[in-house]
Amino acid sequence: MADISIRREHGLSLQQAKEAAQQIADRMADEFQMATEWCGDVLSFRRSGVAGTLVLQERAVQIDVTLDFLFKAFSSTLEEKIVRNLDKVFGARS
Repeated sequence: MADISIRREHGLSLQQAKEAAQQIADRMADEFQMATEWCGDVLSFRRSGVAGTLVLQERAVQIDVTLDFLFKAFSSTLEEKIVRNLDKVFGARS
């Protein structure tokens, strides 16, 4: 079960959503040294202590993150940062 699970609706085409998700993947790779990999419309990401997926759908994006014991203490901070990034890239909730 994911420690962080966030779903956001968006008004982008699937291609635009994938480009937006790639922006997030690039930031994660740079900022957190995460390995990222696409498999269809699913972006998997991993680094020591953190693993998850970002799933693109036609009008929504779902992100699920699993944290190891040491990172669980920072889950609320990480969730806030993820929400800010999703809202920035996919558009804030209305």
